[in-house]
Amino acid sequence: MAGHSHWANIARHKGIVDAKRGKLFSKLSRYIIIAARNGGGDPTMNLKLRYAIDKARAVSMPKDNIERAIKRGTGELEGVTYDEILYEGRAAGGIAILAEVLTDNRNRTAGEIKKIFERANAEVGKPGSAAYLFDRKGFFAIDAAKYPDEDHLMTVALEAGAEDLKREGEVFEITTDPSNFSAVLDALKASGVEPAEAEVKYLAKTQQAVDVETGKKVVKLIEALDDHDDVQNVVTDAILTEEMGE
Repeated sequence: MAGHSHWANIARHKGIVDAKRGKLFSKLSRYIIIAARNGGGDPTMNLKLRYAIDKARAVSMPKDNIERAIKRGTGELEGVTYDEILYEGRAAGGIAILAEVLTDNRNRTAGEIKKIFERANAEVGKPGSAAYLFDRKGFFAIDAAKYPDEDHLMTVALEAGAEDLKREGEVFEITTDPSNFSAVLDALKASGVEPAEAEVKYLAKTQQAVDVETGKKVVKLIEALDDHDDVQNVVTDAILTEEMGE
C-alpha cells in the first residue's frame, strides 16, 4: 500500500472516519461555506462547491446541513467568516506535512497547530518550506476487487481528461488536473464505477520510504492534526503502511 490512498485506508481500518462523523460534518460545512462565498451558490457554475457537496453527500451529510452551509456562504444566512491557511511542517525523519485549515481565529489556530507539531517533536515551517514537494491534483481511488478491468478504467479516465492511472496493491489510483476533476468523476460514475475516494488534494511529487517506527510517529502527528476542528485535510510525502497505524 505505497500509493497516495494509504492514509484513507489507515483511517478506515482504525474506524476514524465513522467515529468522527459529527466533527466531519462540521468540517465539511466550513468547506461548503468557503466554496459558496468565493464562487457563488450554484454548484453547476462553481466547481469547488460541487466537489464540496459531493464530498458531503459521500458521508451521508444531511441535505439541510448542506443547504444551510451554502446559504451561509452566499450571505443568505448569517455565519462566521473563515480564513483558509496552509500550514507546512516537518515530522520525524524530515518527512513533509501539509495541513489545510479553515479558521475563524488565525492567532488561536496558529498557536494550537504549533503545539500539536511540538508534541510530536515536529516543527511548523515557513510558507513555501514544504509545499514545493506537492502538486494539487484531482485524485480517485478505486477498489480493484470491485472494478478489476484496468483497461476499461484507463479508457474511461483518459478520455475524460485524466493524466494517469496506476495500480497500487488492491487500489487503482487515478490523477488529473483539478480542472478536469468533475469530468473524470462524471465519466467514472456514468460507466458504473463508484470511487472509494474522490477529492482534489495535495499529492507528493515523490514519496519517501520510512521505517516502521518513523511511520508510527508520522501517523500519530497526522491523527492529532486531523482531530483538530479547524484542520480540513492533512497530507504527507511519507509512504505509510497499515502496520504503522496500529
